[in-house]
Amino acid sequence: MNTPFLFKVCIIMLNIAILFYMKKVCVIGGGPAGMMSAGKSAENGADVILVEKNNRLGVKLLITGKGRCNITNAENNPRNLTEKFGVNGKFMFSALSRFSVEDVINFFESRGLKTKVERGARIFPDTDKSQDVLEVLKDYLIENKVKVLLNSEVKSIIGKKKIEKIVLTNGKEIIADEYIICTGGKSYPETGSNGAIFNLLKKLGHQIVKLAPALVPIICPEKFVKDLEGLSLKNVDISIWQNNKKKISRFGEAIFTNVGLSGPIILDMSKEVGQILEQGATQLKIDFKPALTEIELDKRIQKDWQTFTNKDFKNSLDSLLPQKLIPVIIKLSNIDPNKKVNSITKEERKTLLKLLKALELNIINLDGFDKAIITTGGVKLTEVDPKTMRSKIVSNLFLAGEVLDLDGPTGGYNLQVAWSTGFVAGDNINN
Repeated sequence: MNTPFLFKVCIIMLNIAILFYMKKVCVIGGGPAGMMSAGKSAENGADVILVEKNNRLGVKLLITGKGRCNITNAENNPRNLTEKFGVNGKFMFSALSRFSVEDVINFFESRGLKTKVERGARIFPDTDKSQDVLEVLKDYLIENKVKVLLNSEVKSIIGKKKIEKIVLTNGKEIIADEYIICTGGKSYPETGSNGAIFNLLKKLGHQIVKLAPALVPIICPEKFVKDLEGLSLKNVDISIWQNNKKKISRFGEAIFTNVGLSGPIILDMSKEVGQILEQGATQLKIDFKPALTEIELDKRIQKDWQTFTNKDFKNSLDSLLPQKLIPVIIKLSNIDPNKKVNSITKEERKTLLKLLKALELNIINLDGFDKAIITTGGVKLTEVDPKTMRSKIVSNLFLAGEVLDLDGPTGGYNLQVAWSTGFVAGDNINN
């Protein structure tokens, strides 16, 4: 037997051995964290199958950032970044050191998708298309030979301290060495995030911190809200009150919906609002002119009214408020709309000032999971190793993304969680 032939035989046998001993990994959930972890673990040499309940990958990713996909935030200081997640933020330190904001940008740009920074340090694809972000991730899976199983929902997980197999609703069983769960929370259930996985995780022994909608609109009962639907507010201050005490406040942009308020500052404070609501009756106050004190605003109004002394009250607020808001403010003030401004009393003017500096609405609830951008709550972080994303309860289970009790404000922070935790889970699968 000649040497070249023996060499070829050895190569073939080695390839068979590598294939036989290749670690089998099952990733559950085809969102951003799932695709990142599946691609990374396959890149590291694992035989990976990605299980997704929808008929396509990245369904929720496609609607993020109103279809533009706010990939991450340009905050490169890990400490500042983790502070955005509150007390749970320290969990992210290790993951961010392994796969940072800069790494996320490099990941996409090295694959041909340029990015740009917009107001609020939000980073978007240069094309303004979330579909392009998804295509990069899908190519990453193809490049690393990840098998994708669509229309496949997990019915049960067999095992206790170690997962033996998963069973799909169609009866198919999948056996792997390691499992990564990246199924998200309960927000936007039409995208497949119905929270069913949490019951299965409980059965495995994990504690689940109470799930609640986050980054979600606020519902108010006042009838005039419907009249203001679609009105965008810029540079306003919105504060939350309970028992005549200010609890929290935000400055920025908001928008009236048909049932309440939404927009950046409303979404960012919604988690805290939900917690405050549990303590009792809660109010929201809007300061339409936060740059002016009440005294300064009063002088401004009097100056305006001196300019058009004989004007009716209903025609005197054009330079002060958006047109859509004027009829509502007039009605709430109880000032005769046809009254001449030079006849308006000091007390009536004080009532107007209060409306402009502290328009009060009651908060009856937050909108539901179907309107929430993310879910607060999830797998208790003390049960997950932050350096590897490996479960401390189930030996061959990793967890990444929104399934964890980790959520931040709008602006790309939550997708950064998905990229970082997904990468770390995938990178540690063979360790």
